[in-house]
Amino acid sequence: MAAPKDPRPCSIADALALVGEKYSLLVLREVCLGNRRFDQLVRNIGAPRDVLAARLRRLVDTGILTRRTYSEHPQRFEYRPTEAGLDLEPVLMTLMAWGDRHLRKDSLDRPMVIEHICGHELVPAVTCTACGAPVRHEDLTAHPQAPGWTVTGPAAAGAQTVPS
Repeated sequence: MAAPKDPRPCSIADALALVGEKYSLLVLREVCLGNRRFDQLVRNIGAPRDVLAARLRRLVDTGILTRRTYSEHPQRFEYRPTEAGLDLEPVLMTLMAWGDRHLRKDSLDRPMVIEHICGHELVPAVTCTACGAPVRHEDLTAHPQAPGWTVTGPAAAGAQTVPS
């Protein structure tokens, strides 16, 4: 069977096309922490100014951030997360928790702790909204919805695939 000319349709790939570039999630981290001005972002992220400007333009153009003027002379802007940007904050928290768990030698080596409004440290957990159970790999079953694709890859030529 010939390889498909296009890769598997995937929402993960689509999301990474928007926020998977180096520095994009770090911009979002800083904006969610309240650091919304360009000079703060340059300092806290360590990105070259031209690269950071390009990432900010893309995040604004794709609706993840909005840009607001805070000074007219000289004209200066701050960046705020949109609803789409705030919807990525749990992704950041989960990614941070993964890094703390798998890349840090001990719990004292963590660079930041996030406190929840209840006063306790946030430990993010992915749960099923229908039943409330924690999501575990062994409890998941994928049902490809893209025409011509199965879990293992492209369907054999001539085979019918029916979305589950």
